[in-house]
Amino acid sequence: MQWTQAQRAEKMNPSVIREILKITEKPGIISFAGGLPSPKTFPVEAFAAACQAVLATDGRAALQYAASEGYAPLREWIAHDLMQQSTAAGLPWRVDPAQVLITTGSQQALDLIAKILIDKDAKVLVETPTYLGALQAFTPMEPAFVGVASDAEGIDVADLCAKAPGARFLYVLPNFQNPTGQSMSEARRAQLSLEASRLGLPMVEDNPYGDLWFDSAPPPTLAARNPDGCIYMGSFSKTLAPGLRLGFLVAPPSLYPKLLQAKQAADLHTPSFNQRMVYEVLKTGFLDSHVPTIRALYKAQCEAMLQALSTHLAGTGVQWNTPDGGMFLWLKLPLGMNAVELLPHAVEQNVAYVPGAAFYSGQAQANTLRLSFVTASVDEIHTGIAALAGVLKANLPG
Repeated sequence: MQWTQAQRAEKMNPSVIREILKITEKPGIISFAGGLPSPKTFPVEAFAAACQAVLATDGRAALQYAASEGYAPLREWIAHDLMQQSTAAGLPWRVDPAQVLITTGSQQALDLIAKILIDKDAKVLVETPTYLGALQAFTPMEPAFVGVASDAEGIDVADLCAKAPGARFLYVLPNFQNPTGQSMSEARRAQLSLEASRLGLPMVEDNPYGDLWFDSAPPPTLAARNPDGCIYMGSFSKTLAPGLRLGFLVAPPSLYPKLLQAKQAADLHTPSFNQRMVYEVLKTGFLDSHVPTIRALYKAQCEAMLQALSTHLAGTGVQWNTPDGGMFLWLKLPLGMNAVELLPHAVEQNVAYVPGAAFYSGQAQANTLRLSFVTASVDEIHTGIAALAGVLKANLPG
């Protein structure tokens, strides 16, 4: 039997990160590759209790088909939480629960957005570098990606203005970005929002890491500054557990119906049982005590990695940033070094990372790589960075 694939299938590529994760199954590997939350943070006991409560009080409804929009109490909780956070940050944002769509992970939100907003050859603006999963979700729709320059404060607004004409939207991660771990400053957010509004440029704001700050909460969201011009995405994967596959988006009323129709066509609805379990956990205020423990753990691991990098790579020309939260940091190697070519040598020394080239929509910088610090212990971080440093030093130019 000869199967004829759609042309868009040719555009699909395997996730570089998923392929690298197969390598890390080798015994003894210390992996800084995966963008996985630490399993130490998963609230198993809370979900065991929630599971019993949901089945005891509303089990038949929890196991039945449900509304595509999502479980109403959960949508109301999300809207209220976003308004509370925004008000605390000094920029109140009125979020109507009717604008909240529950998705099967925030990855599905990216897929729905791609189906609704991207035509073949449509211009889509992305950061340089940007999240690999977004590139994967958008690529089958055959957009024309245009990378916008970024610096330590975030999007280069002058470069954005030059590239914005004709663009469908800008995809941006302002908080503890994947892959770099960098955050956008308040001044840059204000400037970006102002210029995007002036240009009539819609934005897709992806915020899976925003609650994972170390010392102080990030500035207000882009969506709070321009609600009608922004789709906001969030996730419970990083604060509760990724296995639940529970995310959400907040869309302007004019766009919501089409996103809902795309959701209905994709999977009818996100599992109702999972939604009810999560709401059972959230309604008690559980995150108020739980998330600070995640922040403390990740901060200690990040500090351990920064210390190890300083110990082993100072003076080598290797550069790295200092994240204020999230799960990642970004290394830039001296020119002439290639992180893809060096990866097998690192694996031989029982350490793995993700080459940065995968995160570029256009011309990649081969001398970059991403490190995740949240799934390794402090001792493993010191051992793994020492091994990685040995590989890098052995391959320094000249």
